[in-house]
Amino acid sequence: MSQETSRARVTRWRESGPYFFSRLQRGAIDIASWIAAGSLAFLFRYDFVLPAESGSTVVTAVALFVALKLGSALALGLHRQSWLKLSFRDARVVTWAMVAATAAALAALAALAVFEPFVSVPPAVPLIDGVLATLFMLTTRGMTRYYDDRRRVSFLPGRKRRNVLLIGAGDAGSMLVREMQRHPEAGLRPVAMLDDDRTKRGRMIGRVPVVGGMGDLAEVLEQGNVDEVLIAMPSAEGHVIRSIVDRVRTLRPDLPCRTIPSLSDLLTGTVSVSRVREVGIEDLLRRPAVQLDNESILNRIQDRVVMVTGAGGSIGSELVRQLCRYGPRNLILFGHGENSIYQLERELDRRWPAVPYESVIGAVQNVARLDHLFRVLRPDIVFHAAAHKHVPLMERNPEEAVFNNIVGSRNLVHMVLKHGVSSFVNISTDKAVNPSSVMGASKRVVELLVENASRLAQPGQTFVSVRFGNVLGSRGSAIPIFQQQIRDGGPVTVTHPDMVRYFMTIPEAAQLVLQAFALGRNGEIYILDMGEPVRVLDLVKDLIRLSGLEPGTDIAIVFTGMRPGEKLVEELMTDQERTGTTSHDKVFVARPTLVDPDVLDASVKQLVDAAMRSDGDRIRALLEQHGMQTGASAARRGQDDASGGFREKAPDLGTLAN
Repeated sequence: MSQETSRARVTRWRESGPYFFSRLQRGAIDIASWIAAGSLAFLFRYDFVLPAESGSTVVTAVALFVALKLGSALALGLHRQSWLKLSFRDARVVTWAMVAATAAALAALAALAVFEPFVSVPPAVPLIDGVLATLFMLTTRGMTRYYDDRRRVSFLPGRKRRNVLLIGAGDAGSMLVREMQRHPEAGLRPVAMLDDDRTKRGRMIGRVPVVGGMGDLAEVLEQGNVDEVLIAMPSAEGHVIRSIVDRVRTLRPDLPCRTIPSLSDLLTGTVSVSRVREVGIEDLLRRPAVQLDNESILNRIQDRVVMVTGAGGSIGSELVRQLCRYGPRNLILFGHGENSIYQLERELDRRWPAVPYESVIGAVQNVARLDHLFRVLRPDIVFHAAAHKHVPLMERNPEEAVFNNIVGSRNLVHMVLKHGVSSFVNISTDKAVNPSSVMGASKRVVELLVENASRLAQPGQTFVSVRFGNVLGSRGSAIPIFQQQIRDGGPVTVTHPDMVRYFMTIPEAAQLVLQAFALGRNGEIYILDMGEPVRVLDLVKDLIRLSGLEPGTDIAIVFTGMRPGEKLVEELMTDQERTGTTSHDKVFVARPTLVDPDVLDASVKQLVDAAMRSDGDRIRALLEQHGMQTGASAARRGQDDASGGFREKAPDLGTLAN
């Protein structure tokens, strides 16, 4: 036997341990405890002096008790229980199984007393037997779990358990305390909790005291027995998380801060030690969770064929994940990148094996391919997430913005109209509002194409667009670039100190799309209430501090100047588009701009012709007819913004309800 094999066997023994009984062994232990309980019940009943002629009666009764307990245990599935993970629910099932067996024993003895009078067993015997059997079973299971927990801690070579201070003693904090205590192998030991709710002060949660509120943070940290802070406040807003992190950093700069997923993430899972993670930039932006109207979404998606274009992208793949929750009859994963679609397939196979899907590698520019796809797979709903989105790249390659964004979207709209698809949801961007870039202007044209299609829609068909701001963590977005620059030691490059953006997370973006689909009134544009815009420079400073460094001291920040097509302030809608709220308090609706269909069709044809000839100047000139400011006008606008002479003010969505 090789040394490697021997070490592997020792590891397996340590992991399995002497308390991992097989199902047969567990059954034998239970039967032995039942025999002991029945025998002791007779002894207790007769004060340990059995009548001389009662030997056969005792054997018969104990055998009857064991048989009834075995039947009850099998009926309630006790043989499938894990003794190592004994819970209150498991203990309740054990108790009910013994209660049922005891009741059956009393009934059987009563029947025997009628038909076989010579068999006489006092009713107290099965009652004592039931109590003892329950105690024995719970004791064996409890001791098994206790010794397994001790064993797992002892087999953590070189690992020291870290003392954790939890901030938040609500449901999430209580669940996390119990999870840490159940899983000592995670190396976390909860030692204290803080909560500003005075009614919780002085309480013990799983033997962990709530020692005070945030005002006591300094005193607790000064004691020196805290190795990390865990923020157990899944619904807290960004400024609250920011305040906690800043205070911890001020008191103990070396102390790591971690948190749990947001409330919207917890809806699809449970709080566990494995889901605890470092505080991220999305936590500092966290707003009150967007609550979906799940019933209306379910009614419209369940048992439908749903197609997602750009399914391998950041937004498209998250859309697919959330759609899986609503039971579609089939998902069509349409994308151009085979690797990203392949990765999504593996995830679906692992997490949602019951959801059928069809992967299609193709390009939205290929109208013949789309026509075949719609004819064969017959989608009921189309979410259009396929697009080129990088502003500087599209400035240098305007032809591709025309081919992919405009022509591809036009092809999809035509297929939806031709094949009678019930719903089409176009994913747009805030850069389509008063666009200053080729990318933004191309998305603006797409919005016009969708609005035009809504006027051609058949009864029951809906065409809508959804706008949102920058998506944190999406491919090519600024945040991952900043994080990589910090990992490389800096400098972090920011285009302008006054640049502000609306930010949202990938799940929020996908939720907005689904909610807009559920609201879906034909021809409308929907916008998420993303709160106040965030200054990019502040975001960068937060990222540096979250990395345990100090902006300007450890990591330099360099301003590189605005890139072609960029604006200092993005807008969510124009003054002309403002209307009001929807039935959902976090979603607003914009009034679409009406454009003559013939003029729009002629403009698209001209754009395609210019793109075929790679005439970038002509493309920009045509796009400018739809509100785009390019060339010298864009440059002047950027200079005016930078000097404070002229700056467009983003609409205050909070006033739209009035």
